[in-house]
Amino acid sequence: MKISPHTIHIPVDTDLYLRLATVDDAPFLYHLINTHRDYLREWLPFIDYSMSVLDTKAYLRSVTDSKNIAEEVYVILNQKSIAGIIGFKGIDHVNRKTEIGYWLSATLQGQGIMRRSCKAMLQYAFEEMGMNRVQIKVGIGNTKSSRIPQALGFKSEGVQRDGEYLNGHFHDLEIYSLLLREWEQQN
Repeated sequence: MKISPHTIHIPVDTDLYLRLATVDDAPFLYHLINTHRDYLREWLPFIDYSMSVLDTKAYLRSVTDSKNIAEEVYVILNQKSIAGIIGFKGIDHVNRKTEIGYWLSATLQGQGIMRRSCKAMLQYAFEEMGMNRVQIKVGIGNTKSSRIPQALGFKSEGVQRDGEYLNGHFHDLEIYSLLLREWEQQN
């Protein structure tokens, strides 16, 4: 898949694609967050700060601002409906590395949507953005999420102790990475 740097859609599968998020997505994303708040809150620290559509709009404004070159956030569209978010965090063009972060509606878990979306993001990162390293951080104990980098050939690098403040206490994170040469060997 060859994607122009100006493309706002990343195809994943027949009825699954990624589209750059816009502020107009706020009501839909907030509805998903609010509907699945208890489920998402277990592993995502931002949930407690997403208490209204205005909070979601503020977040989307910050990541879609033309001055923000360190993040790219995409909505995951499954059968033309927003199913979650995936994006690049901490884009470092000098050192050619980034991190993928994601979340998905609880009702769509277990269908391979996130694994396939991550694979499309990896292809975009390595083949279009020129990245050499992509990492994913996962909360210790979040086995559903840790299966994604494992299935995509990421290597475990260890644990970031107290890497995230979650639900009133610090939580350790597993760190996984995939290098360009490993991606090329796989593909």
